[in-house]
Amino acid sequence: MVLIILSWIYIFFTTINLGYGLEKIISIKQRNLVITSFLGLFSATILGSIWAIFGRINIEFHVFLLVINFFIIAKYKFEIIQIYKSFIKKIKELEFGLQFFLVIISVLILAQCASIPYIIDNESYYIQTIKWINEYGFVKGLANLHIFLAQTSGWHVAQSIFNFSFLYKNFNDLSGFCLLLGNIFAIFKLNSYFKNQKKSFLIAGLLPFANVFFFQFISAPSPDIAVYILTFILLFYFIKGYKKTKIEDFNLITILTLFILFIKPTSILIALIPITLQLLNFKKLIKTMYIPTLVSILVLVVFITKNLLITGYPLFPLTNFNLSFDYAVPKNVMQYFFSENMRYSFFISETDLKNLSPIKIAIKWLFSSNINSIFNILTLIVFTLSPIFIYKYFNKKSVWIIYLVMLIQLMFLLIIAPQYRFFIHLTLFLSFLMFASWFTHRKYILLGYFVSTLLVIIVVFFPISFKGLTQNKLISKNSNFNIENTIFPHNNTKWKTNFQKHQKGNLIYNSPINNYFFWGTGNGDLPAVNIDQLNYFEKYFYVIPQQRTNNLKDGFYPKKLSENE
Repeated sequence: MVLIILSWIYIFFTTINLGYGLEKIISIKQRNLVITSFLGLFSATILGSIWAIFGRINIEFHVFLLVINFFIIAKYKFEIIQIYKSFIKKIKELEFGLQFFLVIISVLILAQCASIPYIIDNESYYIQTIKWINEYGFVKGLANLHIFLAQTSGWHVAQSIFNFSFLYKNFNDLSGFCLLLGNIFAIFKLNSYFKNQKKSFLIAGLLPFANVFFFQFISAPSPDIAVYILTFILLFYFIKGYKKTKIEDFNLITILTLFILFIKPTSILIALIPITLQLLNFKKLIKTMYIPTLVSILVLVVFITKNLLITGYPLFPLTNFNLSFDYAVPKNVMQYFFSENMRYSFFISETDLKNLSPIKIAIKWLFSSNINSIFNILTLIVFTLSPIFIYKYFNKKSVWIIYLVMLIQLMFLLIIAPQYRFFIHLTLFLSFLMFASWFTHRKYILLGYFVSTLLVIIVVFFPISFKGLTQNKLISKNSNFNIENTIFPHNNTKWKTNFQKHQKGNLIYNSPINNYFFWGTGNGDLPAVNIDQLNYFEKYFYVIPQQRTNNLKDGFYPKKLSENE
């Protein structure tokens, strides 16, 4: 925990500086430390992604960041100091109950980040993705080695920057920093609600109610948690500034949207939020559109370049178009990847997926497993009831627009990736909207804070079995805090796995000796991939990954085999 605190102090300092620099570029005039820090994370992520195109994100990149920090501080020292002073003033203005909650939740977030990683994706590709970026940057055809590496996210770039791999090997907790920022934002908005009684502030202030759910994501660099928090903030500013949209409001909403999309492209329809504002305020915004337009083009170019290098598909996860690079992932492998993902989402066989009617598929999705069924049913109930609450308590165009955008996004996700963790933040936002319709009294809200904190304490410090909620043995137990992690955080992998070197063609790779699951690679030295996985693709797709040269930085190409080989 102590080492995580020290790393977060540096992240905090750096993101505030970078964020203020971005605010000056895109003409955002505000003194909100949380927003400034998120803008700094966005700046660092884009700078890091550009850097990774040409080389590794390692100590040399941090030298570059230190130089930028120096120049920003030298130029804007007094303005940045005012941001910190404003933040301290806001903390002092909080009522005692909220101050106490902020201290407790900060400690709990640190404890969870120092504990064993819970999310299984951490073991299949999070760790490996970040290691590749730290050691080589974006590598051509990397997805040929392990198809999950095609999903390299902007959040993994951000984590590769702030895991300080050249100093220490166990930092893996940027998602916890993100959740802490989200809780600070919510607490300040709730405190404002107690004074102004505006429902939009209450909805934002209810975010900590979901901490017990969010906590399962923060001991690993999950892109989901960043999308959840950023979406809540984005929707708050959309409602707040809808009637009188200022240029700086539009620019902020645009940047937050770009950050969300760069982290998780499947959230594409959230782009309807800034597009709607642009269309409704076209005359006012047209003269200043060049700034958000240039930033959007930059992000798109970086996104396309990243995808081209790693997969050969410029708009991945769209696979309808690819360039004829020698390292491009074969079409049949890509089709298998998405088919496999779809089957996992529905928990049905490929044959059933092809033969069942849409209604029967929907039924299987709805009742696929205990934990999935709970969230799937909850989502349907919330989306069904929300229009009633909106009409009666929040009958504003801004809220109706949000509901329609969410509904379209939900339908889109149900088609391409019907896993509840991709849309649960939409369900939570609408749930909080419904809650804010009836429970507006201070004592009920603070009681909700107390109950959510108590649940988090139980999850963080006591072992809990989830066998009644999931059939997946790999996530059947929570990851609770151990006293030995008070100073040093737990290793960034949940298993102590030994690896053995194997060779296939010119590829020498490390495979886990204990094949705990098909996609698992854990924290193996590069290149790492499960031998069973390579054998499977060789047997059924007649393809094996091969190094393009003797240098891993030059990447991998898919060597096609004949059926007789």
